[in-house]
Amino acid sequence: MRLTAARLLTLIATVLGIVAAPAGFTAAAPAAGQGLLSIGGLQRTYLVHVPPGAANALVINLHGAGLTGRDQAVTTNYDAIADRYGFVVAYPDGVDLSWADGRGASVPDRQGVDDVGFLSTLITELTRQYAISPGRVFVTGMSAGGFMAQRLACDRADLVAAVVPVAGTLGAAVPCAPSRPVSVLEVHGDADPVVPFNGGPMVGRGGPSVIVSAPAMADRWRAINGCPPPVVTPGRAVSTGCADGTEVDFVTIPGGGHVWPGGWPFDASQASADFFAAHGR
Repeated sequence: MRLTAARLLTLIATVLGIVAAPAGFTAAAPAAGQGLLSIGGLQRTYLVHVPPGAANALVINLHGAGLTGRDQAVTTNYDAIADRYGFVVAYPDGVDLSWADGRGASVPDRQGVDDVGFLSTLITELTRQYAISPGRVFVTGMSAGGFMAQRLACDRADLVAAVVPVAGTLGAAVPCAPSRPVSVLEVHGDADPVVPFNGGPMVGRGGPSVIVSAPAMADRWRAINGCPPPVVTPGRAVSTGCADGTEVDFVTIPGGGHVWPGGWPFDASQASADFFAAHGR
């Protein structure tokens, strides 16, 4: 199988056991296409797509375990979404095709890779380069990317206004005490065979972990954001009027498996873009 540049760099980083650090970085990001970010001697890669005309927001879109940023771009069709909404969208590549999301179940977690630092630096660089307002930075992700999106929101709420995790919650032992409220749209299939809807033990590509259930994760965000009780309709629970104008929505896909929903009755790409457009700071 032919390796892409992103896959080759990731494999090299994994073999050498290099650990990322947030200090001493350099970046080279083209107007569109492949971007490179060197942090602590480890070269990280990402794709970036820039919409025609003025950009009004940045979306970080995180792939699942075993995939790449390019795979996530194809799966979510987010370039087309970005063009309609005026979003710059970046698709970073994780070390060993995964993320250090705090569960201890991935190679980058076990190697001590600082993905919170990497993604924070990437956000800082791209908002500077494309003149994005600090209150217009959003993160979404699928599976391991959903776990990483949640962790980033927990650790760097100063940088992230809203997140849309799909088929990903948070490790049961991972703390979440964000510095400010964050709007959250959580999407999860109730028949997910990989990331169990009801939480507990799971085994992913990197190994076993214990996770928070999807309903409990939504409840945690409501508590963090000081939300009123949600308005519940079939498949959806929505809490508006939370602190600082934030919102917490929980969407259950009946019979949904471990996938990025891409059509009827729910399109995660379209729904996330609508949510982001409405929940800047």
